[in-house]
Amino acid sequence: MNNYLNRISQDLINSNLNHYWSGFQSVAYALYDKNYVYLFNHPRMKRSEQNHYQIFNWDERFIGCTLILYNDYPTAIVNMDLCENYESLYSLLVHELFHGFQYVKGETRFADEILGITYPLSKENVELRNQERINLFSAVLEKNIIKKKLYLNTFIALREKRANKFPNNLLYESLIETIEGPAWYVELKAFAEKTPIAYESVLKKYGQNLQDKYESTSNIRKSCYSSGLFMCLLLDEFSPGWKESFWGEEETLYDIIKQLSDNLVKINQVEISSETEEVINFAIECRKTTFESFEQQKGIHLFIEGKIDAKSFDPMNIISFEYKFLHKNFLKVRINNEEYLVQQPVIAYCKNRLQNIIKLHLILKNNPIENADSLTIDGIGVIKGMYQKHENVLYLYV
Repeated sequence: MNNYLNRISQDLINSNLNHYWSGFQSVAYALYDKNYVYLFNHPRMKRSEQNHYQIFNWDERFIGCTLILYNDYPTAIVNMDLCENYESLYSLLVHELFHGFQYVKGETRFADEILGITYPLSKENVELRNQERINLFSAVLEKNIIKKKLYLNTFIALREKRANKFPNNLLYESLIETIEGPAWYVELKAFAEKTPIAYESVLKKYGQNLQDKYESTSNIRKSCYSSGLFMCLLLDEFSPGWKESFWGEEETLYDIIKQLSDNLVKINQVEISSETEEVINFAIECRKTTFESFEQQKGIHLFIEGKIDAKSFDPMNIISFEYKFLHKNFLKVRINNEEYLVQQPVIAYCKNRLQNIIKLHLILKNNPIENADSLTIDGIGVIKGMYQKHENVLYLYV
């Protein structure tokens, strides 16, 4: 991967980014692995004469692929170990840089992530949603303009039906689409530019989630990326100047595209298919199985109980089941006025809201060091409290 470093700095000059979105400018960015961070384009970086980047040891500020404020400056970060080739690395970095561009432009149309994590799986909503996603996919791939417009109108009619019955669900989806759809849009353009794969195959790759009813119902947040992307692509066809007035508005991406409807398609009674019932059961069973698999793992099971505040987490990698939330990536918490970063899967038992944690469940490889009034947990730190031990289960009360 290191041989990509100089190449990527050359590819990411602003003139190239403008091909994807007019005015798109790069903020700082960092590529990293488990050992090192390679920082580019940062106003406070120190680079050598040989390289266009600064190298320093990895630390816990660099987690996931996202946008962070590094030394008070927006910085897109990407884990190189997650990318199997150059086009994947380059396009993912363009995606995260676009989030930096959104930050610079003062974007405010962000969703309440709790609505996504606690998204209810009602039969009618799932039925309508999956129908609309198929029509959205077909609208982009269709070559015949009359059929294309029919697919688009059907998509809008189905969504309007949902909007009337499930407004909170639609608000969440529309806001995620507005933030992530354009980021996936520039990612697709970047990937298509670098890959030898034919453009239509790239479209199908990025639109696969629109057709997969099981996956899109199991992961609502992620599924909004592809729907937002495909709305961007349709706007390019039917309203080419849409990006010029995109910033500084309250309208969502869907608000913009629904203006293209001619209101000729009407959706009446909705029949729930047997497949929709299977899809919902599958999604619920997957969640249940995920929690059971976690709870049955071998190792030292540590339960931390008391007042615990969630400070940061990765909303893309949280699964909910009843009142439990499995953070698959990481969770930063405050306990006894100290902050701790848990860089492993952990179940949080919550009360009323995701930030109010009453219990954590971790599975450790190594036994914690038992102190008089605390436990020293490998990779996490010293947490004060009273504890009890029963075979391979520890209870820490904070």
